[in-house]
Amino acid sequence: MSEYSSLLCDLSDNITNEDLDQLKSACKEDITEDQSNTITSSKEWFNYLEKHDKLAQDNLSYIEHIFEISRRPDLLTRVIEYRTTVLKISEDDEIDTKLTRIPSAKKYKDIIRQPSEDEIIKLAPPPKKA
Repeated sequence: MSEYSSLLCDLSDNITNEDLDQLKSACKEDITEDQSNTITSSKEWFNYLEKHDKLAQDNLSYIEHIFEISRRPDLLTRVIEYRTTVLKISEDDEIDTKLTRIPSAKKYKDIIRQPSEDEIIKLAPPPKKA
């Protein structure tokens, strides 16, 4: 069994039916309701994503995003571990590659900074009531 297949099996083992409904809901823009109703297991969900070019051995960005917005850090951690150990793509490298999704906050890390004293707008105190 390839490491990719092993990853998908491991993820499948940790996705309950309730989780699956949440994951399918998170990708409702990419899976129609009729198609979603036919997917009854996590393995079917992964197969669907592979058939529709949302998931591949070297393209995990879509499920990383879905696990992130579905608040499943345990699953996201497994995918990131696979990405860094098997694909050898580190967090530093991911900015320069299309294979991984850049977490939202990371996009703005160089932009976000504390304003200097000169940039802060000082407001006058509110007027006192008579």
